[in-house]
Amino acid sequence: MSNIRKVAQIIQGTDGTDGAGVKLVRLFGQPHTASFDPFLMMDGFDSVDPADYQNGFPWHPHRGIETVTYIIEGNVEHHDSLGNKGVINSGDAQWMTAGSGIIHQEMPKQAERMHGIQLWLNLPRKHKMTKPAYGDILHHNIPVVKEASSTIKVIAGEYKTTKGAFTGKYVAPCFLDIELAKGASWELQTPSSHTLFVYVLEGSVDFAGTKVATKQVALFEKGDIVQASAGEGGARFLLLHAEPIGEAIAWGGPIVMNTEAELHQAFAELRADTFIKHD
Repeated sequence: MSNIRKVAQIIQGTDGTDGAGVKLVRLFGQPHTASFDPFLMMDGFDSVDPADYQNGFPWHPHRGIETVTYIIEGNVEHHDSLGNKGVINSGDAQWMTAGSGIIHQEMPKQAERMHGIQLWLNLPRKHKMTKPAYGDILHHNIPVVKEASSTIKVIAGEYKTTKGAFTGKYVAPCFLDIELAKGASWELQTPSSHTLFVYVLEGSVDFAGTKVATKQVALFEKGDIVQASAGEGGARFLLLHAEPIGEAIAWGGPIVMNTEAELHQAFAELRADTFIKHD
């Protein structure tokens, strides 16, 4: 018998700044690592004022994680210590495997609206020091599934029989961008062992009797089926789910390892200019 997933927790997020003063909302982070495993952190940003984001995220390191950036509206330039560079445009996503270490910068460009999210994924112990890599996910390569009263963009993973634009190599979440018409109902079957959460971008959604409003994150209990019903204005939300890793976490700023000793080593290597292991 199938079990309907119920909402376990609703998180409003906390206003803050990061980088060189970029205004954002920390939707979840270090206090939530056990319940959101393998998802470490997610920030949301949404502004029509360039002063909120134009100073960007200057050069900074990462190790032991993957970052997934999804730009709903706007443009972000990126460069890194390995010579990679490019632009993430409206509707695009980027999947960066920091692995053994990368130093990069992300600089939003002025736009009518800067709207999107950045998600951090934990890497399993055996892949913490893997070679850094990028996965560019261009909007025109993202499959779009149109149903009677819903539209689903399959950014990563799989939706029913449709494979997404990207498949994670080390952690392989399903990442969907879902739009529901006014009053529409929608259902998704999921592996019961997976951690699953949603972030409501627009409107409100009822999940098995719990209403989740705009800009809220909802973490779900274990179960097989997600049931959603849109409010009177319709809704748009991101849904992600993945198998937990279940490993110890040692987290120091932009570096996430398994032990404090590994963290100390990483920061010692930064000071000694031996942090980058691959070129």
